[in-house]
Amino acid sequence: MRKSLQEHLGKHFERYAERPVERYAWAGCALVALTLATVSDLGPHRVWGLVAGAGYAAAALAAWRAGPRPGSRTVSGPAAATVALVGAVVLPLVGLVVAGLGQLEVTVVERSGRLLLTTGSPYVADPAAVADYNPYLPGMALFGMLPGDPRWWLGGAFALALAAAGLHRTWLLACPLVALPLAVGGIDLPVVGLMCLGVVLAGQGRPGRAGLVLGAAAALKWTAWPALPVALALIAVRHGGRPALRQAAVALSTATAAVLPFALADPSGFYQNVIAFPLGLTDITSPAASPLPGRLLATYVPGGTVIALALLAVVALLIALSLVVRPPGTAQAAAARLALGLGLAMALMPATRFGYLVYPLVLGALAYRTPHHPSTAATPAREKALT
Repeated sequence: MRKSLQEHLGKHFERYAERPVERYAWAGCALVALTLATVSDLGPHRVWGLVAGAGYAAAALAAWRAGPRPGSRTVSGPAAATVALVGAVVLPLVGLVVAGLGQLEVTVVERSGRLLLTTGSPYVADPAAVADYNPYLPGMALFGMLPGDPRWWLGGAFALALAAAGLHRTWLLACPLVALPLAVGGIDLPVVGLMCLGVVLAGQGRPGRAGLVLGAAAALKWTAWPALPVALALIAVRHGGRPALRQAAVALSTATAAVLPFALADPSGFYQNVIAFPLGLTDITSPAASPLPGRLLATYVPGGTVIALALLAVVALLIALSLVVRPPGTAQAAAARLALGLGLAMALMPATRFGYLVYPLVLGALAYRTPHHPSTAATPAREKALT
């Protein structure tokens, strides 16, 4: 029987570390990190770029020295990836935490945790500066209530979620798009990690657990909400309507219980922080200003913000229609649909940054991995019926 294109790509994706090209990939990562250290005006980014650049260079050297040997096609992929992980994540993270350096989002999460404990709300009632805004949903404040730097808890939640989803890949953690936020901020990492886990649980036919995990992700940040209808479609096509409704009920009740009380307690503050600011609808400019299409439209085209938001709505509508016309039949297909939709959305958001591309990267890694659990992939008969 011919293997599906997805399985073929998955095997190619996972055997990446076994190819001689690995040495060039780590060398390219070193170049990216050092370039960031040169061009960035953010201190934590420059520190990460210098330390991670050396780490990636050491990983490239390890891969080069390890092979391939004459008559052998193997290389020391895991060893090189471990070197990259230590150099690009562990060392800069420890150094930045000890020095008290990090992105503004770390301070925002810490303050939101203190505010939640002292005032009962994680939001500044009348934000007047960029640092006053908290664009995250109330669940994110829990990371600010825990002892120590939030980055330990954010990164730990991300790693645990990936491991539970069967996506414990050293090279993925060491990839610059993941390693950088692990060291300097990491707000988006537990969100995408829980999304991956929720999709995998949905593919395994566990609607209650999937709903709980996805509801928890949806209580952290709006970017997790697209996973709810995708998982709903996956469960419906694989297991029927009743389990799908159960998943939706658990997810929505979990997210609503975490978000609605704070939205009702201070509607104006909630709107200003969580809705208007991320969409670029406030007088204060968001620091998320990477030159992606949505940002360029909002900055240089008259009415560009409205145009970008309209394009976002079109993308959301098309993805929703695709769930009806061709619902995903496996966890991998659901992850691929999410990666595509979020990749387009991140590119079109008026206030956006390159770091948001961690969503399509991690979801794409889940989409193109080789299935190891029989319940995460469709049976041949079902797969044929779905294609």
